[in-house]
Amino acid sequence: MKKEVMNAAVIVAALGYFVDIYDLLLFGFVRVKSLTELGFSGQELTDKGLSLQNWQMFGMLLGGVLWGILGDKKGRVRVLYFSIALYSLANILNGFATGYTDYALYRLLAGIGLAGELGAGITLVSEVLPKSKRGIGTMLVATIGLTGALLAWVIEHYFHWRTCYFIGGGLGVLLLIFRISVAESGIFRQVEANTTVSRGNFLALFTSRDRLFRFLRCIFIGTSTWFVIGVLIFFSPEFGKAKGVDGILASNAIAIAYSGLILGDLTSGLLSQWMRSRVKVMALFLILDILAVAAYLTFPFASATQFYVSHFVLGFSVGF
Repeated sequence: MKKEVMNAAVIVAALGYFVDIYDLLLFGFVRVKSLTELGFSGQELTDKGLSLQNWQMFGMLLGGVLWGILGDKKGRVRVLYFSIALYSLANILNGFATGYTDYALYRLLAGIGLAGELGAGITLVSEVLPKSKRGIGTMLVATIGLTGALLAWVIEHYFHWRTCYFIGGGLGVLLLIFRISVAESGIFRQVEANTTVSRGNFLALFTSRDRLFRFLRCIFIGTSTWFVIGVLIFFSPEFGKAKGVDGILASNAIAIAYSGLILGDLTSGLLSQWMRSRVKVMALFLILDILAVAAYLTFPFASATQFYVSHFVLGFSVGF
């Protein structure tokens, strides 16, 4: 692979996304264990788990706007520093949770911090790579980053849930050290030097009809991915029980789904580069996603093995 693809920005962005995915999904791995130890049981494991997941997602919504504005105003690298520091601290605090209230606050803070990593990292990679290499660069970032889910799966099997959060925080601190070698992109420096260009204006998304509809279409496309990962996979034990399949572990379901997602990401990235069109490949995967979700919700499963295989297919279908 050519040297310009494997530069410091790509390597560090990939490692950053790796830690980001580990921390983003860790609650899904330890949800039942942590809530059980905190005194919840039965339906509360689902209800409190969903509520905590919503707090995390609300934090990511706030963080997406916050870091996007700051990234345009202060630079992508600074946003990476602050976002990593915030979610690293939040993950350490998660390990000290004593009840629902403080757990929810820590998931909110983690969500805010996690929202800055991928957006700023991918933006930086896109700006430092030549146009012909951006597809490969972003594919590398996403593929390497997604393996963070597999690390979380391994760690969850061998460590107490509180220790899992401490490890996530420690990985974030190490990542901050690696970030020191990454310089700001030339594109941002050029825009920063141009005092006539408005930077970080969130309302600019709504001042152009064309820009607004492109923004909404991107959001709509992304909802299918998080519906699969954040609902169908995250609550796989509950879905399995509803379909008469007992013994489903969320940790296994997430790891299997992300194995499929990694393969799907590699496939879609290579296809996009080969076809010179991300839109066509995205349309192909969205059709596959619709079919996979319909099959998952409609067809019966005779065993846990079949149920887990369906998670691999779901993961592959959203790997675009």
